[in-house]
Amino acid sequence: MGKIIRLDAHVADLIAAGEVVERPASVVKELMENAIDAGAGKITVEIKGGGMTYIRVTDNGSGIPDEDTETAFLRHATSKLRDEKGLEAILTLGFRGEALAAIAAVSRIELLTRETGAAEGTSLSLEGGVVTSHTAAGCPEGTTIIVRDLFYNTPARLKFMKSDRAEGAAVSAMVWSGALSHPEVSVRYIKDGKEECHTPGDGRMDSCIYSLFGRDFMNGLLPADTSDGDVAVAGYVSTPDAARGNRTGQYFFVNGRPVRSKTLQAALEQAYKNRLFTGRFPACVLYITLRPGDVDVNVHPTKTEVKFVREHQVFDGVYYAALSALEGYAANRAAPREETVSPIVEQKPAETAFDAGPARNTAIKPAGGGTAPARSRFDGAVIKAFGNRFPAASEAGVYAPVRDTARPAYKTSAPARPAQEPPDIPQQLALEPDPALETPPYRLIGETLGTYILVERGQSLWLIDKHAAHERIHFDRLRRERQSQTAASQTPASQMLLEPLVCTLGGEDTALLLEHAGDFERLGFSLESFGETAVAVRQIPADMDNQDIEALLGEAAQLLRRGGKPDGGLFYDELLHMVACKAAIKAGKSSQPAEMHALVAQVFSGEITHCPHGRPVAVELTKASLDKSFKRG
Repeated sequence: MGKIIRLDAHVADLIAAGEVVERPASVVKELMENAIDAGAGKITVEIKGGGMTYIRVTDNGSGIPDEDTETAFLRHATSKLRDEKGLEAILTLGFRGEALAAIAAVSRIELLTRETGAAEGTSLSLEGGVVTSHTAAGCPEGTTIIVRDLFYNTPARLKFMKSDRAEGAAVSAMVWSGALSHPEVSVRYIKDGKEECHTPGDGRMDSCIYSLFGRDFMNGLLPADTSDGDVAVAGYVSTPDAARGNRTGQYFFVNGRPVRSKTLQAALEQAYKNRLFTGRFPACVLYITLRPGDVDVNVHPTKTEVKFVREHQVFDGVYYAALSALEGYAANRAAPREETVSPIVEQKPAETAFDAGPARNTAIKPAGGGTAPARSRFDGAVIKAFGNRFPAASEAGVYAPVRDTARPAYKTSAPARPAQEPPDIPQQLALEPDPALETPPYRLIGETLGTYILVERGQSLWLIDKHAAHERIHFDRLRRERQSQTAASQTPASQMLLEPLVCTLGGEDTALLLEHAGDFERLGFSLESFGETAVAVRQIPADMDNQDIEALLGEAAQLLRRGGKPDGGLFYDELLHMVACKAAIKAGKSSQPAEMHALVAQVFSGEITHCPHGRPVAVELTKASLDKSFKRG
């Protein structure tokens, strides 16, 4: 017998299923996409036990003819593609013909469907991809699919599933993404018998966002729109003040398809450069519209990754849409307005520049962006979700970012600081000069660029990175305290907050942190659930500023995603790095001479040479090297 054999069809199906169905959220994604492609105006998603035991997706779409029901569960069976030419311009969310076959291969399925106008419907049952029942049934028009006992026949896959809380959070994130992708579809989501969300399905992205994320999230968004004729971008980006500690609040949609793209992510964050602290990320809900032939959605089995023919144009579209929104926000703060009304505003449809079908959507150019765009010709199957999302041009014909006048007026001023107020450093971290150093063996020249301390010592000029040096001092102190507390079986000193600090981190990160709440308690934190996407922090380590907590928890969740464990030494070192970094003197802020003397003394004592991340804290320029640079022989 040869070494190479052909796998049994059942084994091949199980392997193929693993490419499409990774977890319950994957099942929900595929079934929602099928419902949207079927023209559904209403979709109901219900799960139990994190989706591992029960998933039900019901829609009022076109339904499936009786003769096609069994064929629909075969591999490579699809109603959305006929030949290779169709791959050049895919107009539907699904097209590979693998979703239903993959789901059926690893679960028990019940299908109930009736085609529009048919006298009766069909009931079909499958187990492990094999049909066990096929009968006529009375049911409403549309389709209902119930998926039970996911991965019951693949225990190797089952053991990699996370807790019900974590899997349920992933399903919730997928439902919200699907609802945002098509605001014209009303989505109702029920989790363990409780309704979690219900979008209106009125086609307005602002009301969809409001219904999913609430008033606070919506009030932190700015309208962002631009178009160059080939690429149209519309949606919302967050104000710098509403930035988050991770990227879970970033939603990108390309021709109505939720996608992950480093290009889009980089373009968005480039617009916020020099506007956000390190470790803070903007949130967004952005819809990118371009010709179907200009994007390849067939690069990954789950269809969440895409490639662009003109990547630089897409990058520029997102970048300038976000940038113009931020510039408008800055101008708005400089000229405050009196009115404060409801955060939801209706936007009127206009036109956008394409050349491929009936016009259904519009976009606008950034400020100073040339002439009005021409009418669009774009296929209705792709554009239906973009019908009334784009603001119309002004009467004067100037296409500039349109401010949402219905949003409450922005605050324009902050309480003035006393003229001689010391730098913004937590009191417990203030550096005290060494009283023994009345005449130090160096000359403190001062600081430059708000970042580096200049010191003359012997025949050398030293440049000391004050943030890196202070970060190392603080890190070493925290680690020594931690080691002494561990040796004495003590819990770290902590402070109880007068009011709980609510940190919105996204469903998956929230579930992950709460799953390890006991481990974080041993580090001085007290975490409690605050809805599906947030945690309430009631207690924090004594040497932390509560303004840094949300960013720190977001970074801690990323460490947990990579497999770290809060009670492990490596994880705790990483956590101490975060605490020390956020508590250290910030680059760009002026420091008092006493603080600079204290830092210089620590550096010249030889106690610290590198920051916790491995960067040097000081650089020496000798007189000889300076003479050589000036060609002084």
